Amino acid sequence: MSRSVLEALTSSTAMQCVPSDGCAMLLRVRASITLHERLRGLEACAMSLDTQETQCQSVWVARASHRQQGGQQLQVHFGCFAVSVAQHLYVTLRTIPHFCGVQLDQRHLVEAGKLSYWVDRRRKAILVQVPRASGSPDYYVRLCLKRFTCEDAGAPVRVTANSVSQAVSLPYSQELPCLCLEGWSATPDAVRIQICPFENDTEALELLWDTVYYHPESQTLSWEPACPVSGHVSLCWRPGPGAGCRKLQQSSQLVHRRVQYPLVDTQPQLCLKFSTSWGSWVRCPFEQRRFPTPPTSRCTCVTGGSHSSLPANAHSRPARSLQPQVTRQPPLPLPS
Repeated sequence: MSRSVLEALTSSTAMQCVPSDGCAMLLRVRASITLHERLRGLEACAMSLDTQETQCQSVWVARASHRQQGGQQLQVHFGCFAVSVAQHLYVTLRTIPHFCGVQLDQRHLVEAGKLSYWVDRRRKAILVQVPRASGSPDYYVRLCLKRFTCEDAGAPVRVTANSVSQAVSLPYSQELPCLCLEGWSATPDAVRIQICPFENDTEALELLWDTVYYHPESQTLSWEPACPVSGHVSLCWRPGPGAGCRKLQQSSQLVHRRVQYPLVDTQPQLCLKFSTSWGSWVRCPFEQRRFPTPPTSRCTCVTGGSHSSLPANAHSRPARSLQPQVTRQPPLPLPS
């Protein structure tokens, strides 16, 4: 049998986490082969170069495949091998029956220093497999919010070298793009490993635009992102559900930390539009919420820093003078 029957051998590490039992490191082995009439199966083995301990798995090829699909390519996935961090492995792939010289092999290092994790959304926790190696020092893990620095989002957890389990559960309150997992060795000036599980998560990104608040006493509309955001925010007017939101002139602000619009009238059509490198979002805080209003039968509205009154039935069609005041500037024109 030609050695070309065995085309490729790949190995990779993964982590399997069970909430009741913690996490375990696994080795996954895949093979690409060409079917041959004399090929009955494949055997993959992983041998530890430190202890010489060997684990093997076999996969059998159906007899019908020998005749009907000879010369066809086949992808084979073996079951997972139990391994540990920093373990040096020698992985081999052979045919069944064995033929002299028909074998693929490679060395694999189960890398230390890389955090493996699993997000348990139901329990709102991140399960972390702490990287360990023989004789290594204690290890710290924590959750933090990545802003100018990574600010604590929970107390650091210290995993000692003699801990029975190297798996740690870190609870979180919100899935945010800047919520990161950080780990470092308990040694002076240790390099910190940082992973942000929700960095490219669409649902986590949506949460950034929901922190819009209205303060009735000062009639101030404010928004403060939970994570650093680069872009612009502006007021806009949306005539109805599903309609486009028309930007109000002179209302655009650069997003740094907190954005405020003082003396804002609680019109249902008044919205905030966020424009960033990720895309655009619109939030209309007065569309369904009922905010406290002054005890009067007339609608108090802001025009250029002064107050005027309109009959309550004017709500259905706002006049051009109705607009939130951004700064002491000329009135912002609204759609009529």
